[in-house]
Formats: sequence, structure tokens, C-alpha cells
Amino acid sequence: MTATKPAHPALPNGDPGLGNHTRLLRAVYDIIEHQSLTPLFQPIIDMKNGWIIGYEGLIRGPSDSQLHSPVKLLKLARQSGLSHEIEKLCCQVVVEQFAKLQLPGNLFINFSPEVLVQDKFRDHGSLAAVLNCGLDPQNVVIELTGNEPVYEYNPEMLLEVAAHYQSLGYRIAVDDLGEGFSSPRMWSELRPDYVKIGRHFIQNIDKDSIKAQFVRSLQKNVADSGCQVIAEGIETHAELLLVRDLDVHFGQGYHIARPSETPSLVVSAEVSKSFCPQAVSEKEGSSHPLGIVERKLLIKAPWVTPDTPNELVFDMFENDAQLNAVVVTRENIPIGLINRHHLIDRFARPFRHELYGKKPCDTFMDSEPLIVDKNITIHELSYLLAGGDHRHLSNGFIITENGLYHGTGTGHDLMRELTEMQIRAARYANPLTQLPGNVPINEHIDMLLFNQATFCACYCDLDHFKPFNDVYGFSQGDELIKMTGKILFECCDPELDFLGHIGGDDFIILFGSTDWEDRCHRALEKFGEAIAPFFSGEDREKGGYISENRRGEKEFHALTALSIGATQIKPGMFRSYMEISTVAAETKKMAKKIPGNSLYINSRQYPASHVPHSPMPEWQMPPVQMAAVGGELMSVQ
Repeated sequence: MTATKPAHPALPNGDPGLGNHTRLLRAVYDIIEHQSLTPLFQPIIDMKNGWIIGYEGLIRGPSDSQLHSPVKLLKLARQSGLSHEIEKLCCQVVVEQFAKLQLPGNLFINFSPEVLVQDKFRDHGSLAAVLNCGLDPQNVVIELTGNEPVYEYNPEMLLEVAAHYQSLGYRIAVDDLGEGFSSPRMWSELRPDYVKIGRHFIQNIDKDSIKAQFVRSLQKNVADSGCQVIAEGIETHAELLLVRDLDVHFGQGYHIARPSETPSLVVSAEVSKSFCPQAVSEKEGSSHPLGIVERKLLIKAPWVTPDTPNELVFDMFENDAQLNAVVVTRENIPIGLINRHHLIDRFARPFRHELYGKKPCDTFMDSEPLIVDKNITIHELSYLLAGGDHRHLSNGFIITENGLYHGTGTGHDLMRELTEMQIRAARYANPLTQLPGNVPINEHIDMLLFNQATFCACYCDLDHFKPFNDVYGFSQGDELIKMTGKILFECCDPELDFLGHIGGDDFIILFGSTDWEDRCHRALEKFGEAIAPFFSGEDREKGGYISENRRGEKEFHALTALSIGATQIKPGMFRSYMEISTVAAETKKMAKKIPGNSLYINSRQYPASHVPHSPMPEWQMPPVQMAAVGGELMSVQ
């Protein structure tokens, strides 16, 4: 495909006499004529799992030119009336290279509203290259840039043009939401498929709670309209983590990947390990740049000093219908809380306004409010509210940072968050045992890795369970699994350890307890005592039972036993739950080789950031310790 070559204006000959602007203008024409643009691609990832969902197509001018920067090139083209030609060329080179590289996912292409309006309804207009290269319009996103105020003076035309392209299968994205022409009015009327939150709101968001609140609110409002949100300009690890935890759908930025001529199809290991999903562990959430209370419940309510007149506080409530409480502080240390309904009720009584309006506000404040640190966990906070004075549920609570006022929270928001956590836990729980399933297991492992925790991963499995099911029935099999889960649960410390049900007869314990080995032995002993009633007296005497294998042959199986494979995890050893699951599975296989109820301890010293990409052959397994209940501890060299 060849871009339309514009006619050169009357330009004087002889470069020595040309001004810089004229030389640059000539360079723009040369770029169009020779199509001398380089396409780059920057990945856009799903903030729930780190998978690449598409790429934004970008361009660079000639490397030895003043127009290498796309900002300068597009600005000069706009000033010279060449926007349509240059943007059409940008689209062409980006689409052709995207198709040539066979990149997966969606392609985001930047267009100014001005150029789209100029295209009007000329079929695919400047996007003709999409069809010429065999791309499906449904995989192409037209990203409206915020450089031109077209929407302000011709909104009807832009809406009409956007609807036309959407009817052809394209999707629409609005760039830099909250900046330039990308106003809330625009996206509310345009109803794009994606909106992008600009770098201004993402930069240092982990250090700025106001930005975090703004993005959270913006994301929720946009998501409620059916759009999906993309955070641009993620340039640090801390920004990535916070954007993830604010439930933003997608993200891009230099920390994830820089624009490249040959972009990767997967994100780096450093980025990938960040995707334990947004729920941070309640026990160790304080290590995150923003704790869950600060992220989910914090309200930046105004504060006043004790000598502030009541009538001024009353006016604050009158002027803001959403304001529920005002905090009273002395030298930024909270000393009281004024509840909206309490103050308005007092002032509604006869002559109270006249009597108390000019008196200091500490007259009506709650002088014993509930005050908590921002790093308190949701469950600790709920215990305080449930066990404290009932007024705290209606008044709310004060949140501090290092003892100084930081914000407020409401009982209503706390109850909502607890309910959402319970619903989420139920969604991913194993239906048989109600223990956490694979999603929360993986999240918890990644959280422990993120927090540089030392723990022991114990993979627990029942030996000869399938033939037991065949002989005694699936109902008895279910009861055996539930009994196993109950025993393992009783041997865990709920404050330190995590028990999950992988599925079937497989469980995993992530021990934070230092006496994890004793706890494993206790579980094996309890299982040995509890398993006997599941078998007939005859099978117990024989020490096993007979079943048919797939070939119809009779086979003797020992009584069902519990095998535990234990691997101690230290900071830096592994980078994701996938790596740990590989090692844990191999360790479990070794445990199952030991007859009876057994514990196998993997004592291999893994190097820092060990990445076992595939299961290790058994002959490569390191020296380990093996223990069989009722037998002696043996060291295998």
C-alpha cells in the first residue's frame, strides 16, 4: 500500500538559505514520500494475571532527524495541515508491521478526532490498511488522542464518525481520561470500549493517597458505564502493585515493557511475579505500599480544631450532602469525631442553633471515637467494631498514620468489604471441604513470596484412593476426603498457617509455624487412627483390599495412607507459585514411594531465584530426609 503523496508547496531551493521551520516542513514531506517511519509496539497487560492482551502501535521518525520524536512530528504536521497524511501513514506502517510480526491480541492505533472527522464516512478511511493486511477490525482499537479540541466544537460529528467505525467492527478507546478534551462528558456520550488514565494520575500513585482515591473512583465510575480501564505510564514496581490492587483492568508502561520494534509475547519474570491477584493477605497486607484498609475504606474527611464554632461545622455538612463525619484534631492528632446526624439533630431542636452555634465544636464531638492505624487488618477492625460501643458502627472510625490524622472510615463500607471478601472466598472454595481452592492457594503463595516470607510448603495426598473409591463407593470416598481435610485443619495454626484443597484427594499446607514438622507427624498419627473405620474388619486384618484394574485383573492394594511431601521455602528461592508447585509435586511423588503414612522432607538447597521450568526427573532429586510413622527416621544419601 502506498500513502497518498501530497503536493509540495513552493519551497525555496538551497538549504543554506532555508529557515529551520522550512527545513523541518520539507522533512515532513520527505517522510511521507519515502514512508520513513519506524513502528514500535508497547504491550498492554491484564492486571489480574499479567497476560498481554494487545499492543499500542507507536511510531518514530528518522533517527538522525529532529523529527524522530513523534510529538514534534505530529505537532509540525498539524501546524502545516498535514495531519491527515501523516496519521494515515502512521496507521499504515503500524498495521503492516503488526501483521508481519503476527502479534497476538488487539492493536491500539492512535488517531486525532480531527483526522477521523475529516475521513467522515469514506468506508474504512485512514484505516484502509487494516483490511489490506487481512486484520479483523474487531481486533483493532481506535485510540482517540487528546491533542485536538474537535469534540468541543463538533461533538455530533465525532459521535457520528465513532459510531460508524464501531458499526464496521472497530472498537474505540479514549486516551488520557481526565486531561485535555478527554473529559467525563466525552466518554459518557461517546461510550468507548476502553478509557486510558494518563500518566499524570499514575506517577507516584503509591505515595499519593489522593491520586489513589481519584483513580479508584474514576475506575469505578467508568467501569459502571461498561468501559474497561487502562492505566498508562506505569514506571515503577510500586505503581504496578497499587494499580493492580485498585482493580484497574489493564496497564502499560516502561516498568512492564518499553516500546520495541520486536516486542515480547510475554512479560518479564519480574513483572509476572507481581500478579498474585488484588487481594493482599490480611496478616501481612501492611507490607504493601497501601494496606487494604487504606485502599478500600479510607475517606479523606475534613478536620477542624476544637475551637472551631459549631455553626461552621454545621455549614460543612449543609454544603456537602456526602459528608458523614468531621474529625476534630489538635496539632494533627485526632481527639474527637463529629457525626453528621448527631450534630444536625442537635441543631434541629428549638433555640439550639442560637445557643450553641458560636460555641466550640468540641461541645458536640464524640470525645472517645474509635481510632485505628491505617495498617490494621479488616478482621481486626471488624472485631473492634463488633466488640466495642455500638455508636462506632454509626459514627464510623478515625484512621491514623504514625499517630497523626489520615482519614476516616464508615461501618457501612467495612460491612460491604467483609461481605465481598466472604463472597469471593465462597466462590473459590472447594465445594466438598469448603477449604480455599486453587485461586486463593496461588494468591497466598505469591503473597508469601512478595513479602519475602520463610515458610514450608507441604503437599498432602492419599495413597490408593482411586481403588478405595472403586471398592467402597464415591460417597465413602467423599467422607474420607472430608475427614482428611478436618485432620489437617486441626493440625494447623489458623494465625500462621494456610490450608488449601487443590482438588480430589490433594491438599496443600503453607506452614508459617516453625514446628511444622511436629504438626505433620501429628496429622499422620491422627489419620492413622481415623482411617480404620473406613475399612471392613476383613480388609483391616489383611492390611488391604482387592479391586480390578483397567485390564480387568485383580489387584491387591494396601490400606489408604496419607503422604506428605515438605519443601522449606526461603526468601529469594522462587519467584512464583508455579515454580513452587512444580517442586512440591515432585516432593509429594517421593513421599508416596514410602509405604504407609509418611513424611518426606526435601532438603535440597535451591539457589536464589531458582526456576524449575519443568518437573525434575526422579533421578535428579537431591538428598532428602524420609520419615515413616511408626518407623525410624532415615537419611538417604
